[in-house]
Amino acid sequence: MRVLVSGGAGFIGSALCRRLAANPDHRVVNLDSLTYAGNLASLQQIENRTNYRFVKADIRDGARVGTVLEEEDIDVVIHLAAESHVDRSIDGPEAFVETNIVGTYRFLAAVLAYWKALPADRRERFRFLHVSTDEVFGDLPFGDELFTEETPYAPSSPYAATKAASDHLVRAWGKTYGLPVLVSNCSNNYGPFQFPEKLIPLVILNAVNDRPLPVYGKGENVRDWLFVDDHAAGLETVASRGQPGRSYNFGARSERRNIDVVRTICRHLDRIRQRPGGGSHEDLITMVTDRPGHDRRYAVDPSRVESELDWRPLESFDSGIARTIEWYLANEWWWRPIRERNYSGDRLGVGVK
Repeated sequence: MRVLVSGGAGFIGSALCRRLAANPDHRVVNLDSLTYAGNLASLQQIENRTNYRFVKADIRDGARVGTVLEEEDIDVVIHLAAESHVDRSIDGPEAFVETNIVGTYRFLAAVLAYWKALPADRRERFRFLHVSTDEVFGDLPFGDELFTEETPYAPSSPYAATKAASDHLVRAWGKTYGLPVLVSNCSNNYGPFQFPEKLIPLVILNAVNDRPLPVYGKGENVRDWLFVDDHAAGLETVASRGQPGRSYNFGARSERRNIDVVRTICRHLDRIRQRPGGGSHEDLITMVTDRPGHDRRYAVDPSRVESELDWRPLESFDSGIARTIEWYLANEWWWRPIRERNYSGDRLGVGVK
């Protein structure tokens, strides 16, 4: 595949670029504007590969996007570029509207113009995969119900609403203009290279620095946790073998309450890294006032992608969280500059993407 990945310097995007570029048969072009969460350090292991190229550009710059598509003769676009942090969307929703809605519209317009100019056989092979979130489905009651591809959209936060809008735009471009689109919606991702304001890296890094571990409300909100490399493998599978016009939900069948995620991290750290002065890392847990519109539960049914494309996650939550903790402990070179430059660890980032 000759793949353009938008947002490839972000958490999921960089995992996808690393995976794709490891295959010499792929050509990988990473288009990213390098906002606060974009980090080229996450791509050091592939930056010198001959089948990889980074382009600093904004998805709203249709002319630049079109030029890159033509220069690289792209046949697959995987669209991940987005503002993705719920707390930030509550504080400042305009940036989410600009990137997730306006940006996706302009990106689609550039891709459509490029696709229309391709020869018929190339148009037939072309794919546009839009990567979204389970948060578009809204608040799921506690119980046995799971989000499926047919679940109605009911977003609760500005972040989720703007992602829902982008999903609708992509599907409309497929229906109206014939662009071969696919949509994926994933559960909470975690793993190496995740921006330090998100729940799991925040807890790991605050714990090793003996700082409070903030948890919203009673910590009873439930999320399904998917290891990022498993998600990247799924995206490659859908991009190469998915059916245009279909959507695919990615989940790990690994639901956990937020408080249990935090306690799992603390207990693992207790086994491998003693706190200064002794005691358990769980003593650092601090319950704080819940955020507005905090959905109780997200849980995804991945049956379609399992049955149609034979995708399964390789990591359990226990194995994945152990790998993640060990990676953060061993890679201070990556996260320390971010904490010092962008993010002190005081801002809450608990419980979401």
